[in-house]
Amino acid sequence: MRALIQRVRHARVVVAGQEVGAIDQGLLALVGVEKGDDRARADKLLHKLLHYRVFADDDGKMNRDLQQVAGGLLLVSQFTLAADTRKGLRPSFSSAAPPAEGEALFDYLVSQARAAWPRVATGEFGAEMQVELTNDGPVTFLLES
Repeated sequence: MRALIQRVRHARVVVAGQEVGAIDQGLLALVGVEKGDDRARADKLLHKLLHYRVFADDDGKMNRDLQQVAGGLLLVSQFTLAADTRKGLRPSFSSAAPPAEGEALFDYLVSQARAAWPRVATGEFGAEMQVELTNDGPVTFLLES
Protein backbone atom coordinates (compact mmCIF):
# COMPACT_ATOMS: atom_id res chain seq x y z
CA MET A 1 0.00 0.00 0.00
CA ARG A 2 1.06 3.53 -0.67
CA ALA A 3 -0.10 6.80 0.80
CA LEU A 4 0.85 10.21 -0.44
CA ILE A 5 0.45 12.31 2.68
CA GLN A 6 0.25 16.05 2.89
CA ARG A 7 0.32 18.10 6.07
CA VAL A 8 -2.66 20.42 5.70
CA ARG A 9 -4.24 23.42 7.36
CA HIS A 10 -7.56 22.12 6.06
CA ALA A 11 -8.79 19.73 3.38
CA ARG A 12 -12.10 18.52 2.04
CA VAL A 13 -13.56 16.11 -0.50
CA VAL A 14 -16.54 16.96 -2.67
CA VAL A 15 -18.60 14.42 -4.66
CA ALA A 16 -21.36 15.61 -7.00
CA GLY A 17 -21.32 19.06 -5.39
CA GLN A 18 -21.65 17.71 -1.84
CA GLU A 19 -18.92 17.71 0.80
CA VAL A 20 -18.40 14.12 1.95
CA GLY A 21 -15.36 14.58 4.20
CA ALA A 22 -13.34 17.42 5.69
CA ILE A 23 -10.66 18.12 8.29
CA ASP A 24 -8.92 21.13 9.69
CA GLN A 25 -5.23 20.80 10.68
CA GLY A 26 -3.95 17.28 10.03
CA LEU A 27 -3.02 14.88 7.28
CA LEU A 28 -4.59 14.27 3.91
CA ALA A 29 -3.67 10.73 2.82
CA LEU A 30 -4.23 9.68 -0.78
CA VAL A 31 -4.18 5.87 -0.54
CA GLY A 32 -3.34 3.42 -3.33
CA VAL A 33 -3.88 -0.32 -2.98
CA GLU A 34 -1.72 -2.69 -5.01
CA LYS A 35 -2.03 -6.38 -5.86
CA GLY A 36 -0.75 -8.47 -2.98
CA ASP A 37 -1.58 -5.89 -0.32
CA ASP A 38 -3.26 -7.30 2.77
CA ARG A 39 -4.53 -6.30 6.20
CA ALA A 40 -1.04 -6.51 7.70
CA ARG A 41 0.16 -3.88 5.22
CA ALA A 42 -2.91 -1.74 5.95
CA ASP A 43 -2.19 -1.98 9.69
CA LYS A 44 1.44 -0.97 9.11
CA LEU A 45 0.37 1.97 6.97
CA LEU A 46 -2.13 3.11 9.60
CA HIS A 47 0.57 2.97 12.26
CA LYS A 48 2.74 5.22 10.10
CA LEU A 49 -0.14 7.62 9.43
CA LEU A 50 -0.87 8.05 13.12
CA HIS A 51 2.76 8.19 14.29
CA TYR A 52 4.75 9.78 11.44
CA ARG A 53 6.35 12.92 12.84
CA VAL A 54 5.63 15.73 10.39
CA PHE A 55 4.32 18.45 12.70
CA ALA A 56 6.59 21.05 14.28
CA ASP A 57 7.58 20.99 17.94
CA ASP A 58 8.34 24.13 19.95
CA ASP A 59 11.75 24.37 18.24
CA GLY A 60 10.25 24.17 14.74
CA LYS A 61 11.50 20.61 14.08
CA MET A 62 9.25 17.85 12.72
CA ASN A 63 8.94 15.91 15.97
CA ARG A 64 5.19 15.69 16.55
CA ASP A 65 2.76 13.21 15.08
CA LEU A 66 -0.92 13.53 14.20
CA GLN A 67 -2.07 12.47 17.64
CA GLN A 68 0.21 14.90 19.46
CA VAL A 69 -1.33 17.83 17.57
CA ALA A 70 -4.89 16.42 17.80
CA GLY A 71 -5.13 16.61 14.01
CA GLY A 72 -7.61 15.18 11.56
CA LEU A 73 -6.94 12.35 9.12
CA LEU A 74 -8.63 12.53 5.72
CA LEU A 75 -8.34 9.22 3.84
CA VAL A 76 -9.00 9.31 0.10
CA SER A 77 -8.75 6.28 -2.19
CA GLN A 78 -6.42 6.98 -5.11
CA PHE A 79 -5.83 3.99 -7.37
CA THR A 80 -3.55 6.02 -9.64
CA LEU A 81 -0.84 5.82 -6.94
CA ALA A 82 -0.42 2.19 -7.95
CA ALA A 83 0.47 3.19 -11.52
CA ASP A 84 3.70 2.05 -13.13
CA THR A 85 5.16 5.14 -14.81
CA ARG A 86 8.63 3.85 -15.62
CA LYS A 87 8.06 3.29 -19.33
CA GLY A 88 6.36 5.32 -22.01
CA LEU A 89 4.06 8.29 -21.70
CA ARG A 90 0.95 6.56 -20.42
CA PRO A 91 0.59 5.00 -16.96
CA SER A 92 0.00 1.29 -16.57
CA PHE A 93 -2.35 0.16 -13.82
CA SER A 94 -1.45 -3.53 -13.97
CA SER A 95 -0.09 -3.43 -10.41
CA ALA A 96 -3.25 -1.89 -8.93
CA ALA A 97 -5.54 -4.15 -6.93
CA PRO A 98 -8.84 -5.02 -8.65
CA PRO A 99 -11.60 -2.61 -7.57
CA ALA A 100 -13.39 -5.04 -5.21
CA GLU A 101 -10.13 -5.95 -3.43
CA GLY A 102 -9.01 -2.33 -3.29
CA GLU A 103 -12.33 -1.23 -1.84
CA ALA A 104 -12.34 -3.99 0.79
CA LEU A 105 -8.82 -3.13 1.94
CA PHE A 106 -9.48 0.62 1.89
CA ASP A 107 -12.65 0.06 3.95
CA TYR A 108 -10.62 -2.03 6.40
CA LEU A 109 -8.06 0.79 6.70
CA VAL A 110 -10.85 3.31 7.36
CA SER A 111 -12.51 1.13 10.01
CA GLN A 112 -9.20 0.53 11.79
CA ALA A 113 -8.39 4.25 11.63
CA ARG A 114 -11.75 5.17 13.13
CA ALA A 115 -11.26 2.63 15.90
CA ALA A 116 -7.85 4.11 16.71
CA TRP A 117 -8.48 7.85 16.25
CA PRO A 118 -11.66 9.95 16.58
CA ARG A 119 -10.87 12.51 13.85
CA VAL A 120 -11.11 10.49 10.64
CA ALA A 121 -12.91 11.58 7.47
CA THR A 122 -12.97 9.98 4.02
CA GLY A 123 -13.73 10.48 0.40
CA GLU A 124 -15.98 8.05 -1.48
CA PHE A 125 -14.32 4.96 -2.97
CA GLY A 126 -14.56 4.86 -6.77
CA ALA A 127 -16.32 8.23 -7.05
CA GLU A 128 -15.25 11.19 -9.13
CA MET A 129 -13.96 13.42 -6.34
CA GLN A 130 -12.66 16.93 -6.05
CA VAL A 131 -10.07 17.30 -3.30
CA GLU A 132 -9.37 20.77 -1.96
CA LEU A 133 -6.53 21.45 0.44
CA THR A 134 -4.14 23.96 1.83
CA ASN A 135 -0.80 22.18 2.09
CA ASP A 136 1.02 23.42 5.18
CA GLY A 137 4.71 23.92 4.49
CA PRO A 138 4.39 22.52 1.87
CA VAL A 139 5.01 19.14 3.46
CA THR A 140 4.39 16.01 1.35
CA PHE A 141 5.71 12.45 1.77
CA LEU A 142 5.16 9.12 0.03
CA LEU A 143 4.67 6.34 2.59
CA GLU A 144 4.85 2.69 1.64
CA SER A 145 4.08 -0.36 3.72
